[in-house]
Amino acid sequence: MTDPSFSKNKLTQSNGNIFHRFFINPWLYRIVRMALAAVFIYGGVIKLFHLKTFAMTIAYYNIVPEMLLPAVAIGLPLVETIAGGALLADRLWGLHMIAGLLMMFAMVLGYGILTDLNVDCGCFGAEELDKRAGLRTAFYRDLILIGVVVPYLYAYNWIRSKTVETEKEMRKQA
Repeated sequence: MTDPSFSKNKLTQSNGNIFHRFFINPWLYRIVRMALAAVFIYGGVIKLFHLKTFAMTIAYYNIVPEMLLPAVAIGLPLVETIAGGALLADRLWGLHMIAGLLMMFAMVLGYGILTDLNVDCGCFGAEELDKRAGLRTAFYRDLILIGVVVPYLYAYNWIRSKTVETEKEMRKQA
């Protein structure tokens, strides 16, 4: 997704607003994108190393049929890891996958809260079991990611694509 014609200087010249310049800063985008990607890669890899524990955590939610439990316990961490890797490589489809995963996680955690389940969220594998992080904490964390981080990444990509289109039009006119 990196375009050689995309430059910070051209973006910041379009508007002198300091908020706008901060918002479209490529370094902020990279840091946020890489941090979110790292969270998903870490979460996926940790679960892959502790498949039995993760499968038990999924079973406690009683959402996945027992027959599909092994496939979900392996497949979900793989999807998380692939999505994180794609986002790390700045692929838009990786952001789409992460947004979908976050929405699914929020729904599952919301279900756990509504049914008053006394289980761990299972977000970061066996290490989190010792910490006993609550479902509410994980739910609110996912809501922040869905409501702030993911929209920022989408907005930055949209601004970047519009800037590239504008630059192409300017070159055609010149």
